This record gives sequence, C-alpha cells and structure tokens, in this order.
Amino acid sequence: MNLHEYQSKALLRQQGMPVPHSALITSHADIPKALAEISTDKVVAKVQVHSGARGKAGGVVVLPKEEIAVQEFCNKFLGKHLVTVQSTAEGQPVDQILLEEAADIDKQFYLALTLDRACRELILMVSAEGGVEIEEVAEKHPEKILKVSLDLTTGVQPHHARYIGFDLLGLSKEQIKPFYGILTAAYQSYLDYDLSMLEINPLITTKSGDIVCLDAKLSVDESALYRQSVIRDYRDLSQEDPKEAQAQEHDLTYIALDGTIGCLVNGAGLAMATMDLIQYAGGQPANFLDVGGGATQERVTAAFKIILQDPNVAAILVNIFGGIVRCDLIAGGIIAAVKEIAMTQPVVVRLQGNLAEEAYQILAESGLNIHVAHDFLEAAEKVVSLAGE
Repeated sequence: MNLHEYQSKALLRQQGMPVPHSALITSHADIPKALAEISTDKVVAKVQVHSGARGKAGGVVVLPKEEIAVQEFCNKFLGKHLVTVQSTAEGQPVDQILLEEAADIDKQFYLALTLDRACRELILMVSAEGGVEIEEVAEKHPEKILKVSLDLTTGVQPHHARYIGFDLLGLSKEQIKPFYGILTAAYQSYLDYDLSMLEINPLITTKSGDIVCLDAKLSVDESALYRQSVIRDYRDLSQEDPKEAQAQEHDLTYIALDGTIGCLVNGAGLAMATMDLIQYAGGQPANFLDVGGGATQERVTAAFKIILQDPNVAAILVNIFGGIVRCDLIAGGIIAAVKEIAMTQPVVVRLQGNLAEEAYQILAESGLNIHVAHDFLEAAEKVVSLAGE
C-alpha cells in the first residue's frame, strides 16, 4: 500500500527525521491558514498523488508566498487529475496539495531502503545524483547507485554513515553525525512500519549545512496492515484501481492487466499457470484473479462482476481445482453469476477434482453461453478462439 508524501513525512517526523515544515490544502478555504504556517519567503506547492514524476508534469512548483499564486496552482489541479509518465492515461485524482517551506538546496542525493528478494537481504541504496532524473540514472548509469546489504541483527552502523557520507556523497565531518541519525531512523522506520520500500528523493544538504528529507515515499507491506492500525487508515482508495479495491472487499486477489481474456482461478500458482497457458495459446490475459481455496457462489459472482468492469474482456476462462470445494457447487455459482449479470461474453470452464463430472453435467444442461473443457491446454485454446471471434 502506497502512502502520500504528506503521510510519509508525518511518519518519518515521528521517528525524528528532518522534514520541511508544511501544511495540507484540501480546499481553497485552507490556503490562508496554510500560508500563515509557512515562514519562508517562497513556498513549494506539491500535488499529492500516488505517482512519480510529478515535477515533470507540473505538479511540483516553487511559488512566491502569495495567496493569488497558490490560488492559481490550486485552480489548476485541485479536484482534477494529474497525468504523469508513470500514471495511466486518465491520471490520478488530486484531492490534496501539500504546501511546504522552500529549501535553500546545495546538493541533492537519493536514499532508499528495500528488500532484495533475490539475495533475501535488506538493501540500502544511495546515489550522489538524486532528484527528478534518478530513473534515468538507474537506467543509464546503474554504477552510480551504491547498494549496501544490511544485517538485520546489527542494522545500520556508524561505518555505513562514514563510508557513504565521505566517499560517495562528499559530506563534511560535521554532517556525518546527522546523516547517521537519518540512516538509523530510516532503518527503524522500515522495521516499525512494516515497509516494503522507503524512498527519500531528494535527500538534500542546504547551503547552511543542514541535511533535510525533501521528499519521501513509503510503501507498506499489505500483509502487515492488520497490526498497523494508524497506517491502515491512511489508505486512499481514490488512488487505486477501483476493481482492485472492490476485490479486496470480497477477499479476492485481483490485478488488472492489458489483455482480452478474463481469468477466474482458485490458487495463486494455478492462476499464474493459467495466464502462462493463455499466452502460450496466443492470447493475452486481462487480469490475475484468485478467488482462493474456499470459493463460494457469492465470491464467484463478485469475481465475474469485477472482471467484466474491464471493457476489453472478450471471454472468460474459469479454471478451478476442487480440492476443498465441491465442483458442482462452483458450477452452480457460475450459472447463477452468468444469469445475474446477464453476460454476453462466452465463458470457458475447466474443473478438476471433487465432483467434477457432476459439475460438467450441470454446466452442459444450463443452456447458457458456457463452454466446458476437460484439458488445461484445450481450455486455453478454446477461450483464445472465442475471444478472437
């Protein structure tokens, strides 16, 4: 789960990390109060969306501390959508704008903590070339990004700060201690908040020598939200795919893709195999959807409704292994869902396991646009053919 910048900074501030003073604007009425809370002559207005490259899209600008300038910025973005190179074509809705004191920037750096799943280690990533071009740096000059593996038994140590600060970032002797404090606070934040990513870009030094976290992005491991009650309330569903949010309400795992063949499967492994076989047969899956081992008629109906919100879906493949559940009950759920939704798209069903033959008989007698397949590859080829038709 991603957090907005203002939410991320609030959490980091609690850990003692230096972040600029700011105020949140949710309506034009908030502007005078927000300006009164900023002491600098200039302010930075930042659109709050779950998308990178905001600055390149005009969503982050330095403004004079004047109400008319902030009003113009809010008129342009508040209540509208921001389209960036990392967002969808529709962009992300803008419901908040962060107004922040302007910083006297001397140097910009990049700092991040994430899990390297290949190495099974927590990785600290640092670059002396932070800022809006960090993606280009990572693509064209990956050698400029230093990766340091952290031992979870010892965490961040003073030698990490000295090595990175002196050799890579060119910090002064006086800046090493506060830099070490930032590293240790970032590490503790990663653990305390069950993060999957902590990114500070840019981490800056000011001309007076201070080190400040000018921007921050936190991503939280959704599996740990049950114990992160405060962060759980930070969720902004307007920034997420509505189909994925709806799936979570029904305890379904759904990820939207770009194809034309909807997938309704129980079990993540079987779902991945189903997507692979659809591509092997010449088609493209429109989604990943796992209804789980305890699939019920209600969950199957909800799954169909979510899949069909995608206008590109031309056919649906249902691939269920009846280990825990009875296939005949799944067949009844499929029929009920097709009737309730009044589906026009063809449905291909492959069932294996508990009472599968009885289920096939039920489907064959339904009189609906449901096609059965006993073989995995046969099911994939049939749904690809029907989607093409």
